[in-house]
Amino acid sequence: MKSVALNAFLRTASRRGGVKKLRNSGRIPAVIYGRKLEPQKLEVEAKALQDLIHHAVSENLLVDLAVADDARPKRLALLQEVQHHALSGKMLHVDFHEVAEDEKVTIMAPVDTVGEAAGVKANGGVLEHVLFKIKVRALPKDLPEVITLDVSHLEIGQAIHLGDIKLPGNVEVLGDKHISVIAVAAPVSEAQEAAATEAGAATVTDVEMIKEKKEEGEEGAAGAAPAKAGEKGAPAGKPGEKAAAKAGEKAPADKGAEKKPEKKAEKKGDKKK
Repeated sequence: MKSVALNAFLRTASRRGGVKKLRNSGRIPAVIYGRKLEPQKLEVEAKALQDLIHHAVSENLLVDLAVADDARPKRLALLQEVQHHALSGKMLHVDFHEVAEDEKVTIMAPVDTVGEAAGVKANGGVLEHVLFKIKVRALPKDLPEVITLDVSHLEIGQAIHLGDIKLPGNVEVLGDKHISVIAVAAPVSEAQEAAATEAGAATVTDVEMIKEKKEEGEEGAAGAAPAKAGEKGAPAGKPGEKAAAKAGEKAPADKGAEKKPEKKAEKKGDKKK
């Protein structure tokens, strides 16, 4: 990976107000850190960095930082992260990872393809991009900006795995060598598409039916009739007592209750005689 030059400056503004003024002046707050170094606050020209990113082949960028008025004015660093405003998209902050020329580093390299797969061209197959980035390790100057794979030889059912990728000997591909990066799948027939659509519709219908049954069960439980006499939760009644009369009708008097007062009256009359 070829390095590009970028000027940087020591930064003193750290609070919100100072950082806001810095951005309004056309500069972006930045920080640089390394494995053996303490993080250091910097600032860079927004336009200069934007131009570098715009003309880069990928988001991986190796820069030769020239830090003005610093004890170590020359730094080799990878552009680690750029933070953007959620709405405007403007750059808010930049992270640089300082690296050594003689020390290997690991990055996620983007994967690109060239050519048209034979299985796609002749048999209507589908080219599947399984991995868009793969992890590689190399010296900073040997890092690939992008990994380009020729897919023109791929037939239906064939794939390019991590172990199939050929890179210069000083670049190591990391990960399980059996993982597919690019593959060609068989075309999907109209019958398969229709079956998939019907299966999806059936699933939605089943969910709606379950929901309706649940709602009906809740309504039935809420409107259930009160428990009958003698059942759990029903009001207790006297033994032998008849069920209550229908609404609007008077309940018939108990014959036993009518006879009791007459017997008492007869006994009183007997005593008087």
